[in-house]
Amino acid sequence: MAAAALAAWGLVSWAGEPVPALAKHGIPSDYLDSFLSLPERFDTPANPATDAKIALGRMLFFDRRLSENGRLACHGCHDLKGFGADGLMVSLGHVGQPGRRNSPTVYNSAGFVAQFWDGRSPDVEDQSKQPVLNPVEMAMPDASRVVGTLGAIPGYVRLFETAFPEARPAVTYDNMALAIGAFERGLVTPGPFDAFLRGDAGALGPEPRAGFRRFVELGCAGCHNGPALGGQTFEAIGHIRPYPDETDLGRFEVTGQDADRQAFRVPGLRNVAKTAPYYHDGGIATLEEAVRSMATHQLGIELAPEDQDAILTFLDALTGVPPADYIEKPELPPDGEAMPPPPGAGRR
Repeated sequence: MAAAALAAWGLVSWAGEPVPALAKHGIPSDYLDSFLSLPERFDTPANPATDAKIALGRMLFFDRRLSENGRLACHGCHDLKGFGADGLMVSLGHVGQPGRRNSPTVYNSAGFVAQFWDGRSPDVEDQSKQPVLNPVEMAMPDASRVVGTLGAIPGYVRLFETAFPEARPAVTYDNMALAIGAFERGLVTPGPFDAFLRGDAGALGPEPRAGFRRFVELGCAGCHNGPALGGQTFEAIGHIRPYPDETDLGRFEVTGQDADRQAFRVPGLRNVAKTAPYYHDGGIATLEEAVRSMATHQLGIELAPEDQDAILTFLDALTGVPPADYIEKPELPPDGEAMPPPPGAGRR
């Protein structure tokens, strides 16, 4: 990735800058050109973050009253203490029905070029609206029902008015999404790789450094780049050799463009050792299998055992530290007297 493209992030970039400490450890400075250390937050001018908005978004992220039967919250599929995923091939909806695709981690995803495997949402704010109304997921019948539910909780009315002081009414579906988005933009997990990118070669041991070299040399960084090591492009799975399951057409379902058949947003590799199973269908159970499969289908090569081991060691070093205080479940506002029962209350 060119330095100019990385600079578009508006983040501090080490692209193109010499890093003598790394060169001394056998890491050429141009190997770093495709990467950025994680920012503190992935903020956007389109949704300025405030403490009040973030606090409200955190509550909404954990609140099961946003689902049809009051049993499923965003946190149900994106366990923040489980690295933002749920460990299932596909997540289960409000009455236990399986979804269609694997639920990717929510950590660091606010820095992606688009949301969902097929990129149908441009950002985390828009993304947060979709599962609430999806009949297989949280299954609320419409946005007005969501607004009615939140508006019947006095504590939420006050919190929305504080977070959106110029909006009347403050409780709207769009403002719900802005609050959740503001919270999710702080779900960032820095780790040793970030210190490494800033010039501290000792942040990674000799084996992860060797794995990083092979990761770059074998071409993995062609897709897995930027601050999250992915999430910036859409690529057809089975680029060189066909992927066994060709039933999911991926981004083609959004664009209708033949070039997008079986194309999916490239997943980020931050915390990848903690977020099995893998791929859009959750069909790859282990990281070892995922690395081997990627080499086969995307690069057209069979990895030597020593190269696979080296890359796995590097990927393990991409495990970061979730922000413990930031992700702690908050106390939620109690129901109000006018609170309507969930449309699907009692359904199983």
